[in-house]
Parts: sequence; C-alpha cells; structure tokens
Amino acid sequence: MTSSSYLETLRAVINTQLDRLTDYPAAVPPRLKEAIRYSLLQGGKRLRPILTLASAEMVGGDPAPAIPAACALEMIHTYSLIHDDLPAMDNDDLRRGKPTSHIKFGEATAILAGDALLTEAFAAIARTSDESLRAPMTATLAEAAGVFGMIGGQTDDVIGEKRLSGGSRFDDRPSLLRSIHRRKTGALIAAAFRLGGLAASAAEEQLQALAACGEAFGLAFQITDDLLDVTGNERLLGKRVGKDAGLGKLTFPSLLGIDESRAEAARQVEAGRRALDLFADSAAKSAIVDVLESTLTRKN
Repeated sequence: MTSSSYLETLRAVINTQLDRLTDYPAAVPPRLKEAIRYSLLQGGKRLRPILTLASAEMVGGDPAPAIPAACALEMIHTYSLIHDDLPAMDNDDLRRGKPTSHIKFGEATAILAGDALLTEAFAAIARTSDESLRAPMTATLAEAAGVFGMIGGQTDDVIGEKRLSGGSRFDDRPSLLRSIHRRKTGALIAAAFRLGGLAASAAEEQLQALAACGEAFGLAFQITDDLLDVTGNERLLGKRVGKDAGLGKLTFPSLLGIDESRAEAARQVEAGRRALDLFADSAAKSAIVDVLESTLTRKN
C-alpha cells in the first residue's frame, strides 16, 4: 500500500466516524446541528486525526482504540477555526473556499457551534472503550487545547498584534514567536502523536520521541502557514491571503524573511523525521514521514 492510499484509508475512517458522531437526533436544534456539520464535514485534510491513528500503528498497536481521540482532536481543531474566523478574532469570511460559519449562520450560532464541538470532543474521549485510557487522554487533550496550549498561544498571538500595532519594540520576538506557534498550532499536533502513542500503550521513550516529532512538525506547519499567507494562492488555500500583515501579526516571514523562514521550516521537518528513528520501518512510519516532508511543499 502506498503512503497516499494508506492516508486516504485513515481519512475515510475519520470522516465516517465524524459523520456518525454528529448525526444528532431531533432533540438537538436543527440549526445547531447544521452549523456543526457544515464546519466539521465540509472538507479539511484531517491531519491531526490521521497522525493519531498512524502513530498508534507505528508504535505497533491497533489504531482502532485511537479513533475516539482522533475524532476529538478534529472537533477541537474545527471549533478553534470557527472561533478564529469571528469578527473579534481574525474576521475571516472564507474557510475552505466557503463562507465561514458566522457569515452563513450568524455570530451567535457560530459561537454555539464552536462551543458544542469543544464539549463533544470530551464526550468522544469519554466513550473510549479502554477505561484506563480515558484519564490520560483527557488530560493530554485538555492541556493541548487549553491555557497551556492552543488557547494560551492564541492569547499571546492577539497580544502580539497589539504590541506590534502600537509601535512598541521588544527584544524577545524570536522566542515569543516560537512560543506562540508551539502552542497555538503545535500543541494539538503534538497531542495527536501522544494520543496515538497512549492508545497503543507506548513506552515512555516512545512517547518522548513522538512528542519531539509532534513539536517539530507543529512548528514547521505553522511556519509554512505564515508563508502561505504571504506567497499562497487564495483559490488553492480556500481563504484570504495577506491577513497577517493587515492585522500586524508577528510571523516568521515578518521577522526572518521568506528565505530564512523556509530554511527554518526545513530544519524542523528534519528534526521531526530524526525523532522517528526510534521506530521500525512500516507503512505507518513511511506515511508520517511523507506528511512531514509534504509540509514544505503544501499549497493549502
């Protein structure tokens, strides 16, 4: 099986499960259900859940126990996108080539859909069949998504905009930028690797290697995201470009320039690949490496 077909198989599993999990009965308000499914099921690479399942298999386990955690990650990722697009945040009107949730359903419904997805993510974790996995998986997900992870990074990202737009100068911009990216984007990606490892009963050494790969990959992914906002094609991206500069965001291209940003992304991808040397060759490992390396050439 090629890496491409392997990844497509995992993507199909995730899409089927997400569809099932959000096929709510009539007791759920129809407009809320529609808004949830509009944002969750309309596309997306399914990067985080795929990495969760592939990591479990790379460790040597059955990926099936990782499916609830994989779906939970995608729910949290989608909720974060809904809220990021709101006027109070990035004020975007396009996501994956379609109107953003608040444009289509209004701000109130978009906020509630995001809130619902965050809550439903932990419900999915609670349904993990192995009771011994529920607590460590919940803790991993909460830390990655909360004040120490994604939300903390997003907060510093917003504060960073204000500091830059106010014309102030500060000496810690490189470390601040790395810290923002490692939390805002990297935390959920690192969690994907760790959740897969937990589902497969990985040893501590293996969990550390997975964490190292996830952290490096997460940073590389956000650097290329910054680059695409400068150099990307709006049609291929499915969202507006040039937003970061307009918001005064602290980004790698604004700090280091395009060439050095690309070089740093390549260094992070190589660090992620080296972290996987601990694991035996397998279809899962090859697929993860391919995903890592494709970060440097991605168009969306």
